[in-house]
Amino acid sequence: MSSSWVGAAARPRPAGLEPADARRAATAPPALAVWNEPAVLTSPDIHVARRLADLAEAGGVDHPDAVLGAAFAVRAVRLGHVCVDLASIAGTATSDIDPGADLALLPWPDVGGWLDAMAGSGMAAVGDEDPHPLPLRLVGSRLYLDRYWRQERQVAADLADRAARPFADSELDPEGLTDGLQRLFPDSGTGTIPPGAPAPDLQRLAAAAAVIGRVSVVAGGPGTGKTTTVARILALLEAQAATAGGRPLRVALAAPTGKAAARLAEAVHDEAARIDVSDDVRRRLLGLEASTLHRLLGWRPDSASRFRHDRSNRLPHDVVVVDETSMLSLSLMAKLVDAVRPDARLVLVGDPQQLASVEAGAVLGDVVGPAAAGMRMHDATRRRLVALTGAPVPARDPGVAGAIGDGIVVLQRVHRFGGGIARVAAAVAAGDGDAVITLLRAGGDDLRWFDTDQASRVRDDVVRTGAALARAAQDGRGADAVEALSALRVLCAHRQGPAGLEAWNERIERWLAEAVPGYGLGGPWYAGRPLLVTENDYEVQLYNGDTGVVVAGRDGSPVALFERRGALREVAPARLRAVQTLHAMTVHKSQGSQFEEVVVVLPDAGGPSITRELLYTAVTRARQRVTVVGPEAVLRSAVERPIARASGLRQRLWGD
Repeated sequence: MSSSWVGAAARPRPAGLEPADARRAATAPPALAVWNEPAVLTSPDIHVARRLADLAEAGGVDHPDAVLGAAFAVRAVRLGHVCVDLASIAGTATSDIDPGADLALLPWPDVGGWLDAMAGSGMAAVGDEDPHPLPLRLVGSRLYLDRYWRQERQVAADLADRAARPFADSELDPEGLTDGLQRLFPDSGTGTIPPGAPAPDLQRLAAAAAVIGRVSVVAGGPGTGKTTTVARILALLEAQAATAGGRPLRVALAAPTGKAAARLAEAVHDEAARIDVSDDVRRRLLGLEASTLHRLLGWRPDSASRFRHDRSNRLPHDVVVVDETSMLSLSLMAKLVDAVRPDARLVLVGDPQQLASVEAGAVLGDVVGPAAAGMRMHDATRRRLVALTGAPVPARDPGVAGAIGDGIVVLQRVHRFGGGIARVAAAVAAGDGDAVITLLRAGGDDLRWFDTDQASRVRDDVVRTGAALARAAQDGRGADAVEALSALRVLCAHRQGPAGLEAWNERIERWLAEAVPGYGLGGPWYAGRPLLVTENDYEVQLYNGDTGVVVAGRDGSPVALFERRGALREVAPARLRAVQTLHAMTVHKSQGSQFEEVVVVLPDAGGPSITRELLYTAVTRARQRVTVVGPEAVLRSAVERPIARASGLRQRLWGD
């Protein structure tokens, strides 16, 4: 049924796979060392797997393939997957140190025998209905750590249950809703539509779907009007509550990070100030604040993984809006759906094309599923939306499963940028490497590409914008200095290496010291130092990802300036606990931000982390111009390598 320890140890090391760490590899049992040597499995993966076997009294000597499967389940979570698919892992696994290594040379178990070994090992419960509390769960060929199986199953069940219980017309004011939709969405027919995109007013449709459903998704790329739509959804819901004669709605606005939460609140307030609503509704919208999801759910001092609000102590809110949902891990999503009242509305907002959570799962991508390529709605929902919006609803039936699709609308019309940036973003999202290269090679006012000599080709632009910021800060022109922060940003794929964040920060600092008299003088809080906040600090109301700049104060002493809702906020440098100098930032950190121009720096060699989602996220941070720096081979590799996180959530929600 499975290979023995002795048999595995007797196999010669595959040619071309050298040990990543001889000392580390030497500590692994012989049958697992062959996977440890090329850094497919790390020592922690192996150690945890052996410990699971011991706890389950599985006896690793008798079940080496089962311990190997457990090690891959641990590895999966480490790499952001929810599970490992034992039927396909041989073709998808990579080495941590050599992505190009030929892992087909490794002694992969026969899939059928591997599944039998797992099922008979005593470490894994089999199927969704097996009641035994074992550390692993085998569902088909997907092997989970038990915790992640439970979370995936719970999220799928909760979302499907909400989707299957929309609000009936008797619980709403359909005529008032139709009037409100016409008033708040009179014409959103401006902007750039990618080739082949549908033309209906998707913002109006998304708003209608959010009002009639208990769970909805407002998805779309940057500049497609997601937060504009959210503000108008809330206005519609407030009007519905007023018509019903009940109390005002209890609304929660939240996001995974403090920066994203602050930006969501600002966007809702900006929109509330100009839309056509009653004074009471406007006042309620302007009074909304936002928080991080962790703060909304309620930290518990006695636990790092549990919150005050859960299934036994639900959140009191009638509507919970979560922005930047692409950044949610499966674990955090499970905590969220656990805490939202069954009769409340849950509105998820985000871009499924962007980078997923740094933790396990790609929840938004799994939830949106096939609706990313076109709406999937049941006929009853489609007919209701046609009646409410007065327009056709181009949706296909999702089949027996897929009730979640009734509330999902992906916005297509880009209002923030157009031209070459929009075309490149669409080509990246479609995985069309030839189109990306053709567009970048053609260039234009909003596109540039340098495939060699990366530093010198962008020096003039970086110095010009950095010098303008520095001079404004030195002169005490705080508003100009803060505005200059968003003029240009260098985005790096990695922190380390010649093309990494640290190298670029040092390089730009040196360039500016050479170009700007007095730059960098006067200690760590020198005028012109751009700042990135790296931890939430509720005392001074600064959040991880916020950016600011040190300027010369009225008396010449340094002061840090941050923008808040269109106003400048001064913070004494001594009160800043966790900041770093910001000349460049990682693409991950840039999520949710916008700059006039971005310089996207790719490494000289690709790898598993240089993906389609990373390139898409980087390109779509720009409003006016994108400069890509990197070899053609790396660009093509990125476009052709989507993040493929093993998960069963999509199948549970959509049945495909």
